[in-house]
Parts: sequence; structure tokens; C-alpha cells
Amino acid sequence: MIAGILKETFPNEQRVAIIPASVPTLKKMGVDVIVESGAGTQAGFLDQAFIDQGAKIAKSRKEVFAESDVLLQVRGLGANPEQGKKDVDLFKTGQVHIGFMEPLTAKAEIETYAAKGVTSMAMELIPRITRAQSMDALSAMANLGGYKAVLLAANYLPKIFPMMMTAAGTIVAAKVFIVGAGVAGLQAIATARRLGAIVQAYDVRPAVKEQVESLGGKFVEMDLKTETAEDKGGYAKAMDEDFYRRQREMMLKVVAESDVVITTAAIPGKKAPILVTKEMVEAMRPGSVVVDMAAERGGNCELTKPDEVVVHQEVKVVGTTNLPGQVAFHASQTYAKVMTNLMALLVKEGKLDLNMEDEIIAESVVTQGGEVVNGRVRETLGFAENA
Repeated sequence: MIAGILKETFPNEQRVAIIPASVPTLKKMGVDVIVESGAGTQAGFLDQAFIDQGAKIAKSRKEVFAESDVLLQVRGLGANPEQGKKDVDLFKTGQVHIGFMEPLTAKAEIETYAAKGVTSMAMELIPRITRAQSMDALSAMANLGGYKAVLLAANYLPKIFPMMMTAAGTIVAAKVFIVGAGVAGLQAIATARRLGAIVQAYDVRPAVKEQVESLGGKFVEMDLKTETAEDKGGYAKAMDEDFYRRQREMMLKVVAESDVVITTAAIPGKKAPILVTKEMVEAMRPGSVVVDMAAERGGNCELTKPDEVVVHQEVKVVGTTNLPGQVAFHASQTYAKVMTNLMALLVKEGKLDLNMEDEIIAESVVTQGGEVVNGRVRETLGFAENA
């Protein structure tokens, strides 16, 4: 059995799905590895390092597709719709493709996988259960993104984060407000605290208060009904507009008093909710910074523009996308570990065994045998109507 590692073609994507240190692990499973030349270079993993660990370097991308039974990638077709089109003719019927797929929004790309007879598995759909924690790519990337968001904020803020007692007087610590205390938010809290900031955080799920406080942050209480704010998988659910309106009204004072606001609220398969309005930005002090981690999904801030820094009344709104990709070495290392853990579940005696009785496999396989087989995807994208 052969696993193919492709060079990412999405603009500015520097990660790679498998690193050299993962190759021996895969080979122990009975899986040989073929790598597109240059696939890991931008993340700091050269071709020779892959060769030293027992992988084969392909002469072309076409060769990787031709020889591979399973393709391992960071961004599959749905998460790379423009550049990914160039790969469609290279797919083989029965081939397995694993990576981020944007399965709840990329209907045309999902249909393409089905039409080509490719079995696609979406890393976004790995269920949030204890047994699947080591395969949770979303959390792994969110963790790194939360860290990088704080560094970006510190870079753009014309202040330092920690309090300092100096001969020239006392420097007051910066105030950082984190909106959303999921994996990304919790890492942002921890990173901002390590840098010496005063940190407050808010989440629609009151159950995370203890986690926020354990990291040294203060949990902002808001008088809102939040009983239905969390789904069975532990993710925040989309709420109605009246809820978001009242939430924004209560957040205004906290935002206005903050030097940095970092927003992390992304709802799988939906546009990000607007949490920080133009009015809130205008209430912030000149020089303040908003880092919008949901920029790729439209943004949590009304003024956000993906991959731009918008300056509004001397407040910077940073819409950098793909924050994990900016720490490509460790993002690749982490993603590769997640991917090898998933492969360990899928490979039995050197062969791929997609046991659809297994909850992890059943929930993450999107297309198989020329059909869209994932119930959640069918319902969300309207395939169920055509069944």
C-alpha cells in the first residue's frame, strides 16, 4: 500500500501533511510513502530528510497521484477549490483522499469527488469523542492559531503586554479581551497571560468559566440565556440574531476598555457571527488592535477584510487567515501526528480497511463508491432531497 504526500497548492499554504519523522511510523503499518518533490520545503522539511527516513521522492505531482492508494493532504479539493481543480483529472477511481475538505459548504467539490469515484475523508468531521482526540486536526490547528493570534496582536499594538516597574516610571499592563474560549481562545488566554497582559474572556458556554480562570483569565459574565449554546460535540452552536444583538450590547463596555480584542467564534459550515461592531471599534482607544481569527469565514468583526489590516479611527483590525500556516514547522509536525494516528485506525495488516461500523470513520467519510455517503453532509448541502 502506498500513501502519497502532495505539495500544497493553496496560496501561501506552507504546511505539509506528513513530515519525515512520520515515515517510519507509516512503514511499520505496511505503508510505503511517496512525496512530491518540495512538499515540505516551506515548512522546513527538505526532500533529503524524507529520503533518509525511507520515503520516495516523486519526479512529478502526476506520479504521486498515479502510484498512491491514499493521498494525504492538508487542504483537499473543498478547502482549495481554485488550485485544486488542476488535480481533478489525476484522481483514480477507488483512491482515498484525506485532508481538510470544507465538507459542509463545498457542494460542487464534494460532487466532484463522488463523480470521480474517490473516497474522501474530511478532517473537520472527526467526531469530538475521547477516542478520537488524538486525531482531532481542528483542535490541533486551533491551538497553534490561538498562540499566533496573540503574537500578531502584540506586534501591531504600540504598547507592551507586561507591567514594568522602571526608573522612568511604571508601565501599565495591556488589557486583552478574548471572545470565545474554545481551543483557540484558551491558548490565546494562556499566551497573553505568559506575556504579562491582564486577560478577560467571554464565551456563550458558561461551563468554560473554570477553564478560563485556571489559565489566569477573568471570565466576563453576561446575563444571557445560554442553555442551548453548545452542541453534543462540544462546539458552540449558532444562535439567533436577537441573542447576538443583546450580546453585542453587553460586550461594548468591555471592548472599549481593551487594548486588544481577539475573536475566535467560528461555526462549522456557517458564516462567522458578527460579534464586534463598527460602533465597538470606534469606542476603542487609538492604537488598539482587533485580531479576527474567523476572518476566513467572513469575520467576527464588522470591519474585517480577509488577509488585510483595516485601520478605522486609528484602531487596527487584523484579518490574517490561516494562522497555523504561519507556524508551518510545528503545524506540520502536529498535523502529521494527527494524520498518522488516523492512519493507524484505517490500516489493518498493510491494507486500508474503512470499517463503516466505526464511529470515527463513519462520521468523517464524505464520499465512497460514487456516492455522497455522509448523512450530515447530505442534509446540510441538500443531497438528502435527491436520495
